[in-house]
Amino acid sequence: MDKKLLQLYADFIVKVGVNVQPRQNFIIRCPVTMPEFAHDCARAGYEAGAKRVIVRWEDEKLRRMSLECEDEATLTDHHDWQLRSYMDYAEDPDGCCSLSIHAADPEALAGLDGEKIARVSLANRKFMKPWQEYTMKDRVQWCVAAVPTESWAAKVFPGMPAAEAVEKLWALIFEVCRVTGGDPVGAWKTHVAKTAARRDQLNAWDLDRVHFRSANGTDLTVGLADDTVWEGASSLSERGIPFIANVPTEEVYCAPHRLRVDGTVYGTKPYVYNGQLIEGWHVTFKDGKAVAHGAQKNDDLLEKLLTADENACRIGEVALVPVSSPINQSGVLFYNTLFDENAACHIAFGAGYPVSIRGGAGMTRAQLLEKGLNDSVVHEDVMIGADDTDITGFTKDGREVAIFKNGGWAF
Repeated sequence: MDKKLLQLYADFIVKVGVNVQPRQNFIIRCPVTMPEFAHDCARAGYEAGAKRVIVRWEDEKLRRMSLECEDEATLTDHHDWQLRSYMDYAEDPDGCCSLSIHAADPEALAGLDGEKIARVSLANRKFMKPWQEYTMKDRVQWCVAAVPTESWAAKVFPGMPAAEAVEKLWALIFEVCRVTGGDPVGAWKTHVAKTAARRDQLNAWDLDRVHFRSANGTDLTVGLADDTVWEGASSLSERGIPFIANVPTEEVYCAPHRLRVDGTVYGTKPYVYNGQLIEGWHVTFKDGKAVAHGAQKNDDLLEKLLTADENACRIGEVALVPVSSPINQSGVLFYNTLFDENAACHIAFGAGYPVSIRGGAGMTRAQLLEKGLNDSVVHEDVMIGADDTDITGFTKDGREVAIFKNGGWAF
């Protein structure tokens, strides 16, 4: 790989994506297979003034082994130190920020007991929810980025020699993350400005609902939560520090009303859930709730997702992504939600982001529910955008506005 571009990538996601501030604690979650990249990110964090850098190593092979060999009671036997190991840094007066580096095999858990995995994942999310709320409410700066592994590269480029596939995936990540040109900071400054202009127009229209239609059968009306605000590209932490939560990101998104989603939607890309693929799926909603569904592959897994808790059957996010997105234009299916969700319009089953409601970061769960924001332990993005997707907006004062035409922005 190009070492110069690798360093530019690490510097960008730490100093601009996370935007590490002087004296902050900087938490990095990274696969054990990528120590050099973790070291590059740690160095960038210290250069930005981090008080300390904490690296949490993750190993998907050990995770598979533990899920296969340990009983469910052991896997869900949580201890206070596991949560405190994050909360102590979050509650530090100097604050903290976090970077999650993804490099997972999209089918790392294929063949294991899907029901067991779903229950364990649900229990883990419930236990860690106090920490997760720090990111869901943008109380801290956070960023998710990705690096290739042989298993992931082999899925994206099947039949290619391992080293060649990894090299090709690196080159593609650099391209879609606007690193290839050698000035990711400048390129992202331009991108953020363009995305902000779309976001501001959507907010100016004061929309009540949006209607998706595609030739594949999608005919979905999404009512918007009360006082929702469209967001895009960059965010602000509780302390007013700008950051980019996902690298890459092409979306402008807001919160649906949990009781006002009706119609049928068809998935346009496979979805990885708990290490297994759901393909060829569709879901029908009535009064916000999924009342019917099907999938060509792993329909039972889709059922597990939609019944993870009482509100996993509702959606917490609706996001607009044009077909001109660099990820979509690459023609590559990444089998990784971070990238694939930025190739197409998508919705998220489960929780909404409190920051998607005006003043939501300071509201209680009951207040957010009153506004229509969904609450769940899951948040799973699934892709619904197609090349012919049309989206019409309906304003609160009765006007119709064209938002998307043939998969792209209409304004």
